[in-house]
Amino acid sequence: MSNKIIIRVQSSKHGTRRIESKPTERIDDFFEKVRSTFELPETGWTVCMNRDQTGAIKPSRSKTLSTSKIKHGDMLYLILSASVKVPEDEPDSAMDVGDSSAVPMTTETTNKPKPVIPIVIEDEIDVILDKMDGRIQREKNEQLCHHGAQGKCLHCVPLEPYDEQYLNSADPPIKFLSFHSYIRKLCGGADKGKFAMLENISCKIKQGCTKHPPWPKGICSKCQPNAVTLNRQTYRHIDYTMFENPAIMERFLNYWRRTGSQRIGFMFGRYEHHKEAPLGIKATVAAIYEPPQVCSKSSVELLPDPQEQVVDQLAAKLGLRRLGWIFTDLVAEDLKKGTVKHFRGNINSHFLSAEECIMAADFQNKYPNACRLSPDGHFGSKFVTVVATGDSTNQIHFEGYQVSNQCMALVNDECLIPTRDAPELGYIKESSNEQYVPDVFYKYKDKYGNEVTQLARPLPVEYLLIDLPAAFPVEPQYTFNGANSPTPFPVENRAELGEIQDFNSFCEYMAHYERDKFLEAVSNFHLLLYLATDDMLPVKGNMETLLEAVRTKDEGLAHHWSKSEEWATVEQLIQVHSSSPGVSRETSYVGPNAQPLPPIGGNGNEATWSCKHCTFMNPSSKSSCDMCSLPK
Repeated sequence: MSNKIIIRVQSSKHGTRRIESKPTERIDDFFEKVRSTFELPETGWTVCMNRDQTGAIKPSRSKTLSTSKIKHGDMLYLILSASVKVPEDEPDSAMDVGDSSAVPMTTETTNKPKPVIPIVIEDEIDVILDKMDGRIQREKNEQLCHHGAQGKCLHCVPLEPYDEQYLNSADPPIKFLSFHSYIRKLCGGADKGKFAMLENISCKIKQGCTKHPPWPKGICSKCQPNAVTLNRQTYRHIDYTMFENPAIMERFLNYWRRTGSQRIGFMFGRYEHHKEAPLGIKATVAAIYEPPQVCSKSSVELLPDPQEQVVDQLAAKLGLRRLGWIFTDLVAEDLKKGTVKHFRGNINSHFLSAEECIMAADFQNKYPNACRLSPDGHFGSKFVTVVATGDSTNQIHFEGYQVSNQCMALVNDECLIPTRDAPELGYIKESSNEQYVPDVFYKYKDKYGNEVTQLARPLPVEYLLIDLPAAFPVEPQYTFNGANSPTPFPVENRAELGEIQDFNSFCEYMAHYERDKFLEAVSNFHLLLYLATDDMLPVKGNMETLLEAVRTKDEGLAHHWSKSEEWATVEQLIQVHSSSPGVSRETSYVGPNAQPLPPIGGNGNEATWSCKHCTFMNPSSKSSCDMCSLPK
């Protein structure tokens, strides 16, 4: 039996080389093979056990590969100093197109700085799921299991999270593996994931090839991207999108109800463990932010958002993040019944148009998923797409989607464009002098049952889609409580509806809360965004404590912040505004530090009570409200 082993050594300069060795070979002899294989000088380089340049292997004439715990199939990492000059690889074949003498040859500098290997910080939910066992537990079958209570057999042993029979038997069937189940499948088997590597697709020519003129004058097999065959992705990064409560969606849909125009919003929330799918992840939506946009009945144009960074920073301090985007595609059918037309997702239509797929892929590229198994430090995306449209019963419902990693690569490298007259079809661009585009194929079965490979010109976008459910929980959840106000605080960027976030609307909103309801009053995402962006109010740069109180629902911390000088100034401004002519005094804000204003026509020293229905301030002698006549 041969005792030869293969050690893989990866270099940032020339990729991975395989070196044949033996377990009893000394470290010094192995280093000599590495130096010869990569044509390295005597000094200026080292070999590490880990990608993050830790676990450096020291030269030794006494230690062997076996004593250093280096086994067959292990991956080592060659680290070069900035001063080391390594000769370039010869390309396998070079194909000159046209007159190569007319184009100067490009040369690559040899003193490039050493590439920095990124330290991957994965999302908290990924760290939690990575530590979970993930196997599907099964109860003892009384008919088939003939062992004791502590035993296990073939009929009750836990199943792996990627077990196909279990996924197909679920109700409803689970069509896609969760991403962590997919990773467990890759890391399973005898090698325990030694060779598992998640590589991102690239459709661009590799830069720096010096053996031929640059494109379009020349190309070779070293720098030419591979052809892409589209496959239906078997896994998804998000398994479920959950809106905390119906009020979130009602505020968003009210724009369409009032104008008939479509609308786009960004969903903010958090990632949580989805227990309905093995090692699943759900995106829990706590708020919807509406960016600047121009809306019409058939289209929406997003405008540059000067507050984008502020919104993300505010959300991060609240323990939230940008989860995805949502848009409406609604056409009223019967205004009296409140029904909408069903024209999306049926057999004669499409689920997402090519233009929407491209936009979804662009967002997913902008918000990649951190992954330690990828040499790039990221793989795929958790960013989701939700569309509000009509279902088969002509009611408004929500459909969730993601696009595949192949679609992300095609859009990132500007290879996919929409067609003009068929929304369900995309088109792969043809190569030009400015851009080389690899061939893209997809497979389908013809009417005789034969599998046919077709060039993706055009391309059915259903090959790029991954669907996921989007719905509400049985019991509503509330990260923010301000939506329950009788007068909700206006949503941003809705000036055309008369909903303007200004000091007047701020005072009107705060007037509905008494001094002991301060935390409930400020637990509103749109209100907090107004406080963080309004230059007139002095609290803009001093909201960390308030945001922490909202995040943790700490009334004591919120009350402590309400005694700050900044908020005291805001309360004085509210009092001055409430006392100005033309402002209804019965809706004046009564804050933690403010003194309540006397009722209209009453004595300033007389005790009063606030009506819970209309907030009118009544004398204590009254048993019913003077404004709405409802009892105290």
